[in-house]
Amino acid sequence: MQTFREAILRATDAFDISLRKLADEAGVSYEQLKKVRQGKSASTNVDDANRVAGALGITLDQLLSGEYERPPSIEIAGAVGAGAQVPVFEAYEKGTGPRVEVPSGIPTSGIVAVEVQGDSMTPVYAPGEILLYTRVTEEGAPDDAIGRICVIEDENGHGWVKQLRNGSEPGLFHLVSINPGAETMHNRKVKWAARVRFNLPPEAVRKL
Repeated sequence: MQTFREAILRATDAFDISLRKLADEAGVSYEQLKKVRQGKSASTNVDDANRVAGALGITLDQLLSGEYERPPSIEIAGAVGAGAQVPVFEAYEKGTGPRVEVPSGIPTSGIVAVEVQGDSMTPVYAPGEILLYTRVTEEGAPDDAIGRICVIEDENGHGWVKQLRNGSEPGLFHLVSINPGAETMHNRKVKWAARVRFNLPPEAVRKL
């Protein structure tokens, strides 16, 4: 069994989380955890230790024993507009974006994560929602994307999340908003479209 200090050091590294963020998410004193990390305090009270473990999604026994696995995560590539115009779709250099923890069972290979900005897709997708998708074609819209909610890059390089429908002419598409008060974009050219495979509601999002 590790000391609480050893457990904190290992956990912040394993979960790739700063001590301050861990303290905030656990609702405990950052100064107290910092004293533990610096060796100025040997431990903390049981309630706070349980809160720390809970913030990491593990039990206190797992925290102290070190018997846990780093949760699966996916790098966030950027943002997509749901009403808001997002000029840069892939906002981060590969390998530099924040990561978001995903539930066990969701594949991480070949999956891209983006964050929703705007409210044109409410109540289906809210601002701050994380969408996970896989591009099956480099260009254009695959047949199974028509009529589905998709992550889309338009001809101007803007990223959107919209329902994709065929336009009035071949090669054109309607980008439909779910929110009845939001505008639908008619007869737009798209570089590519990919169906949303999974989503993480804002309250379930945990960035690492």
